[in-house]
Amino acid sequence: MVRKQFSRRTGYCCVRKQLEGIWHTSIVVHKDEFFFGSGGISSCPPGGTLLGPPDSVVDVGSTEVTEELFLEYLSSLGESLFRSEAYNLFEHNCNTFTNEVAQFLTGRKIPSYITDLPSEILSTPFGQALRPLLDSIQIQPPGGSPVGRPNGQS
Repeated sequence: MVRKQFSRRTGYCCVRKQLEGIWHTSIVVHKDEFFFGSGGISSCPPGGTLLGPPDSVVDVGSTEVTEELFLEYLSSLGESLFRSEAYNLFEHNCNTFTNEVAQFLTGRKIPSYITDLPSEILSTPFGQALRPLLDSIQIQPPGGSPVGRPNGQS
């Protein structure tokens, strides 16, 4: 699992809590990096998005799941839970995807300080005030290729 940091400075001044970072997560499996954004599920070589190499990597274990089975699983996720229109910055995002896939592959979840961050931000007056604006944001890290869509079709 790869964590990429967007901002360390957003923390205290905005939500009155020191945040280590606002995380984009993805998972590296079978020599590719997979992630979810407003464009659906995408893949690239590890560290291949325009976000660059990760700031931090958390090892969630290894898997016995074959590449063929994994790609079938991703395809089914892309047609159900993780369609592009299902993306929501706070409630159904890259961290939700990485957590789901990590559990499928290894039985382990990603760290709660990553998955709990959206609710921590929204529990503040600043987060509540910004929610309407933030709900409209669609994030798709550039540099990936669509997964499970023939010829890159949405």
